[in-house]
Amino acid sequence: MENYRTYLTEEELPTHYYNLRADMEKKPAPLLNPGTMQPMTAEELEGVFCSELVKQELDNDTRFFEIPEEIRDYYKTFRPSPLVRAYNLEKVLGTPAKIYFKFEGNNTSGSHKLNSAAAQAYYAKKQGLKGVTTETGAGQWGTALSMACAYFGLDCKVFMVKTSYEQKPFRREVMRTYGAEVTASPSDTTEVGKKILAEFPGTGGSLGCAISEAVEAAVTREGYRYVLGSVLNQVLLHQSVIGLEAHKALEKLGVTPDIIIGCTGGGSNLGGLIAPFMGEKLRGEKDYRIIGAEPASCPSFTRGKYLYDFCDTGKVCPLAKMYTLGNGFMPSPIHAGGLRFHGMSTILSELYDQGLMEAVAYEQTEVFEAAEVFARAEGILPAPESSHAIKATIDEALKCKESGEEKVILFGLSGTGYFDLLAYQQFNDGTMTDYIPTDEDLAKGLAFVPPQPEEK
Repeated sequence: MENYRTYLTEEELPTHYYNLRADMEKKPAPLLNPGTMQPMTAEELEGVFCSELVKQELDNDTRFFEIPEEIRDYYKTFRPSPLVRAYNLEKVLGTPAKIYFKFEGNNTSGSHKLNSAAAQAYYAKKQGLKGVTTETGAGQWGTALSMACAYFGLDCKVFMVKTSYEQKPFRREVMRTYGAEVTASPSDTTEVGKKILAEFPGTGGSLGCAISEAVEAAVTREGYRYVLGSVLNQVLLHQSVIGLEAHKALEKLGVTPDIIIGCTGGGSNLGGLIAPFMGEKLRGEKDYRIIGAEPASCPSFTRGKYLYDFCDTGKVCPLAKMYTLGNGFMPSPIHAGGLRFHGMSTILSELYDQGLMEAVAYEQTEVFEAAEVFARAEGILPAPESSHAIKATIDEALKCKESGEEKVILFGLSGTGYFDLLAYQQFNDGTMTDYIPTDEDLAKGLAFVPPQPEEK
């Protein structure tokens, strides 16, 4: 029997990020300037983002980007991360399927977000900036960025979705411990925040709201730039280290996955995990079933529309063509705060539109039921976000049990849930609720989508 955990050596740590777009025949649609409806230029984006990150964002053709030595040195404090064979889960389920997971929660931030936070903080420091601003949902990204900023010596200002700010005070305190300034969003500290509060009084906020505030805070402060924890091409590029390590570890074991599963909110975790595997699929070298698992209360893939939309509620960001519920959509305050985003990565949206991947949506209670099964079997308390992937994995493993097929399933365990104990308490007490949007709710959110550019 193989080991439970397979580790790469430090020497096997990826030396380059893999840009999936280079192997996409049909590229993701470009970001548009909402004023001119023309593709955003590097000069326009550099007013908001770091210059090197803008280059990565706009590059559809360079297959590999070298990872700077300074970033690799930082990665070595928590990478390579383990590939784990879920023997106990297989036994509990009684499935012939072989289940593996790539565990990204074995660092202080507790999630995969540190992969991109380290890169973005490094490039900001290299540019000579004073600090960065950002948004965070459940707090994983804000925690990761506060750690990376502390390491590279940058100021860090975080706008945390108000629902999560109240539900997850301990993650907020971790950010503050690493030196970040944390503000509940929407707030009255920005003009766009005041506008959102006037339009949606009493709202618990959303990632779209927090993005608007963070962008305003960046462009109104000298020496600051905005950084984002998901959705953008550059973020999926950085997160490719997850998939590259998983691919190499499976190769060492002589194993090829049949199904690859990840949770999806904005797309960074799933996009990073599937990158090298989807590359093989695009090049016709291998074939895989790829599944994104999302919350039924914020179902961008399964009930959204493939349209150009603002990435933020305040409409201060460029337009992105993505599967969206509309920038005016306010998701219910589920505990998987990292998945409460109205849109999806343009890369994943294009792949999904081409039928190269699938998507499923789950209600909150059934996700926590799956989390409980996993925690009891494998001894790791998973984050609510990651538990969506666990639910999809269990479903696929049980299908194998029914059919007798010995499929290999790989899923991404993107983070731990030790700061999500209020959610687990509600689940254990039987008081957990979830609101699934009606078609009328979705129509209201989509009513905020801007007029679409003419098809060329």
